[in-house]
Parts: sequence; C-alpha cells; structure tokens
Amino acid sequence: MSQERSGVATFKGSPLTLIGPELKAGDQAPDFTLNKDLLTEVNLSDYAGKVKLISVVPSLDTGVCDAQTRRFNEEAASLGENVVILTVSADLPFAQARWCGAAGVDKVVTLSDYKTNSFGKAYGVLIKEFALDMRSIFVIDANDKITYVEYLAEMTEPPNYETAIQAVKELL
Repeated sequence: MSQERSGVATFKGSPLTLIGPELKAGDQAPDFTLNKDLLTEVNLSDYAGKVKLISVVPSLDTGVCDAQTRRFNEEAASLGENVVILTVSADLPFAQARWCGAAGVDKVVTLSDYKTNSFGKAYGVLIKEFALDMRSIFVIDANDKITYVEYLAEMTEPPNYETAIQAVKELL
C-alpha cells in the first residue's frame, strides 16, 4: 500500500492527500515511467548524465501551470546542453503536444503521467482526490541525486523559479 500524506497540501484552501514519500535533497532520485507520446515511454535513465529540472504541474491547461511551463521554457535556452527540463503532468500526451504547439514551447520536454501515475507515486506528488500530480520542482544532478525539492503547499501557487534555476546553475 502506498504511503498517504494528508494535510501537507491544499487546493484553494481545501486539504489534499498526497500519495508517496516526501523526497528530500540528498535522496537518490526514484525511477519512473512516463509517456513522451502515446507509444513512447521514458525512464529516468533516458536522461542519464544530464542535470534534470523536473517541473511538475497538475495540468498545462490552467493559468499557473501554463505560466510555470513557459517560464522554464524561457530559462532552458540559457542553461546549456547538459541540462534537460522535464515538465510532468497527468495530461494526455495529445493535449501536451497541442498545448506546446499553441504556446510555442519547444525547449522543455513534456512527459505524461496519465497511464500509471508511476512518477506521482514515486515522487510523492500524486493527489488522491484528483489523480493529478501536485505542483512541485525537483533538481537532480548528473548522478541522479536530488539536490533541490520544492513541494508547493497550495496547488494554485507558483513555485520559486529563481531558487530552482539557481539550484541547477550550482550543478554546472
């Protein structure tokens, strides 16, 4: 049975239950299986040797998630080839591709947790009440060690962009 954490997050003030462990800096990054498109699955090892900023959003079709993904897409250009920014949501891969095309987002990799929620469960961000992933940020070094984590307490609030980007730059 998966670990449940109640009272650590809210949606417009209403409590949410997150499924999975609370990861911390220094932890080894758990593996995951996410969909790049309907047929193509990726794992953590597909990004081996790179610094990874994982930006988790509930759905790209909401204002804060849209802004978060656009912001990290802008930042990606200045971070270099050794960094990959992954945006994870439970949106279907079709919706992610449509959104990226409409938004002109081309530097972040969108990955879908819709099929098994393996990412949400492994990273402690699966929202039991909605079957979506809670807004959060993970920075993982080239050896798959977590160096920075931000779990948002309120689903509708944006992350601390500057601190996350600084955590990536410290690994370069």
